[in-house]
Amino acid sequence: MRYCKIGSIPIHRYIIVDSAFTHEKSIGWQEAMWVGVTSIPGRAWGINVIFRVGGMMYRNIPPHAISFRRDGAQFWNIDDSQAWNCYSYDFVMLQDPVLDGMTVSAKTKSGIYKGSYLFSTTHMNDGWSDSPDQDKIFIWCVLDNGRLTIQPTNRVVFEDSSYVIDTQPIPKLILQETIYAVDERQN
Repeated sequence: MRYCKIGSIPIHRYIIVDSAFTHEKSIGWQEAMWVGVTSIPGRAWGINVIFRVGGMMYRNIPPHAISFRRDGAQFWNIDDSQAWNCYSYDFVMLQDPVLDGMTVSAKTKSGIYKGSYLFSTTHMNDGWSDSPDQDKIFIWCVLDNGRLTIQPTNRVVFEDSSYVIDTQPIPKLILQETIYAVDERQN
């Protein structure tokens, strides 16, 4: 699905939100329904929710302020939640049916964590997306520690025991710098 600034997530998810990021007086972790995301250049992805108590919608919650379970509500740094800021208002979101729920290992600033695939996003219509060495697809993962991480493809490996072998350590791949094109003229 193609979006500009805001978009709905492709799956139904309940989460809990650290109210220190949303309420005038912190009241601890609050149940919410995750309904969408926001992309603003130079900022972290924003998480848009509807709170269970009161029904208020709140937008642009930073990704390190949410958890998928109460016992996952330990400290989590924004650098563990996300490796790169958004670089466009325009983005595409996809829940790849082949990857749906697949086990992943994601490399964050503080370490490598196991989890599962949620969906993917990629920016478009900006100065970076058309450059092969700068364009990124972001993999959104719910980690086994209950936290969210949003990492580019070079920081995530997919684990499918029926196909993939030897996923550790995360392999170093070369950066794609070449633009491949086919001359459309016919001779």
